[in-house]
Amino acid sequence: MTFKIPEFTLPNFKEEKYQNAPSISIGIVEKDGVAPDMFYLTSHMPTFYKYEGQWLLPEHNSLNCVAVVEYHKIVIKEIRELVKGDRVVLSKTGSLDDGILVYKEGFPTSIYSTAGKAVETSFSEDYDFLFELMQHERDSEDGYIVWVLGPSVVFDYDTRRALNKLAENGYIHSLLGGNAMCTHDLEGGFLQTALGQNIYTQENVPMGHYNHLDLLNEVRSIGSIKEFIAGGNVKDGIIKTLSDMDIPFVLSGSIRDDGPLPEVIAETDRALSETKKELDKATLVICIATMLHSLSAANMASGYRIRKDGRITPVYMYAIDITENVVNKVGAARELMAFVPMITNVQDFVVNCEKALITPADKVFANEMEVPEMEYVEVETHETERKGEI
Repeated sequence: MTFKIPEFTLPNFKEEKYQNAPSISIGIVEKDGVAPDMFYLTSHMPTFYKYEGQWLLPEHNSLNCVAVVEYHKIVIKEIRELVKGDRVVLSKTGSLDDGILVYKEGFPTSIYSTAGKAVETSFSEDYDFLFELMQHERDSEDGYIVWVLGPSVVFDYDTRRALNKLAENGYIHSLLGGNAMCTHDLEGGFLQTALGQNIYTQENVPMGHYNHLDLLNEVRSIGSIKEFIAGGNVKDGIIKTLSDMDIPFVLSGSIRDDGPLPEVIAETDRALSETKKELDKATLVICIATMLHSLSAANMASGYRIRKDGRITPVYMYAIDITENVVNKVGAARELMAFVPMITNVQDFVVNCEKALITPADKVFANEMEVPEMEYVEVETHETERKGEI
């Protein structure tokens, strides 16, 4: 059976309620970075805006932003991106009475996650759907798979190897993370440790607590990650692979970063802008073991994409973490739309993806498995064997 992503069904705008709805009200920005009173606050849900008699759908959306009219199009902007003269949609209700239609019903109910998954949940079907989705997005003309990684993912040899294989086979189009993730990955390729712990044996090496600072010192002295890698200093790791393949990665800084690495963006506004450039292209987002960066991506990434062929498809977001609280927060930020939580060991998750997608010769999806018939054999018990029973 051919894999098919759920598609969006447009409302019937010929219905009287849509025909009779007024056009949106517009407020003019008077000061850069300041929205006019009564501005409409956006959500992840597909939202139409009636302007000059037509219902317009933005190319992508984002949570807690504003809708701006530009050249007969609706563009979603962060409030800080507003400039004097921008025409901002006004509404406090987001209802038809204000020319706004939040249309959750366009997608089938199957894309909405239900709260309450726990570590005891079986994720077999979620894995199967993800594997097919990743193959579909890798092979699509406009597919764009964004990975959001926390530092624990690069502490393990098998996980590092699996990430490299996934990148080399086209399953990573962009990487988002922070200073720690990149530092420890480069440390692994440079000194074979992550935070001083051997990535093969998981043992702490003597004076290992210096290793990540030595790594930072070396990179900063050379001037950039790319130059450090080009000098032959890094043997392996996901950052080396992405750098060699010219796959973009965005590293956003936080308040207490060691170093940081030269490419880490310390300015919050610029980090947000560069991150959003990648997320605006995303057709699938996979967040692993980082509450900070996962929640940032959950807020910024669009809930849908208008594809090159005109189809409107959901942007699925997988949140993988060992902690239920983290994935629940990500789900709330995504309004549970096209959100899939997986509460599991993150190293196992990455290795499972590599095994299924790169070496899937013997892979059988859960829904294709045949349960063998059980053969029951009656065992006769002889009288002499029962004499010793208590």
